[in-house]
Amino acid sequence: MVAQPEPMVTGDAVVLDASIAQLPVRAVAALIDLTVILIGYVIGVVLWALTLSNFDDAFSAAVLIIFTVLSIVGYPIVFETTTRGRSLGKMALGLRVVSDDGGPERFRQALFRALSGFIEIWMFAGGPAVICSMLSAKGKRIGDVFAGTMVISERAPKLTAPVPMPPALAWWASSLQLSALRPEQAELARQFLSRASQLDPALRDQMAHRIYLEVAGQISPPPPPGAPPPLVLAAVLAERHRRELARLRAAVRTAGPPPAPPMPYGPPSVAPPAVAPPRQPPSAGAFTAPD
Repeated sequence: MVAQPEPMVTGDAVVLDASIAQLPVRAVAALIDLTVILIGYVIGVVLWALTLSNFDDAFSAAVLIIFTVLSIVGYPIVFETTTRGRSLGKMALGLRVVSDDGGPERFRQALFRALSGFIEIWMFAGGPAVICSMLSAKGKRIGDVFAGTMVISERAPKLTAPVPMPPALAWWASSLQLSALRPEQAELARQFLSRASQLDPALRDQMAHRIYLEVAGQISPPPPPGAPPPLVLAAVLAERHRRELARLRAAVRTAGPPPAPPMPYGPPSVAPPAVAPPRQPPSAGAFTAPD
């Protein structure tokens, strides 16, 4: 499997370009996590049997119960909190848990997901999780609904349409110098515009202003006074796309049709017709057959 580029993440760890993880992929990731938990649990029980079986029965039983809860609930909490939404199974399949606004998963959300997973996955063999994921437009299980999270795929191919040019800024965009604009800055602006309608208004305005300042520092002339940052970003991206498309078309026209491949032995040459040499008359001393 060829890994696709990971989604862009801002300084606040906000995922801008996300693709909802499909249920079969999530199921495989869950099986990997369950396998890891069971292996760790078996190892822990063996150690418990070797070290604590000689102590008081009540104490040994309490230790076993605590260890069982920590194995089932603590595993997802620790991994998803420290890795910003990824467990071992999710790492293997390129999945990540994020907030509904695209932000990173928080400890409180990981706790809600883990406690809910104990009921819907362990107690009911994953039945409620599968049913809820199939009914949810974003593939959410019950824990995601209560925690305000969703699982995205970081390896899914993403194809987006080019950003349209704002008519009010077309005159300004046509005179831009874009050579200093880095590709990663343009990609960050594009992904922000594609997700702007799904973000919280306060977070959207904050991110728009931050990306606007970063992009405006790399272009000239400066944006018109009072122009909204999202429209400025859209104008820059649309003009950049137009110039790249024009450059590509010019390169195709200049190249022309590909030359014909050379013949392996050079062009065929027309040989002159063969002429038989003239016959010489027999000399006087030549041998002649008898009549």
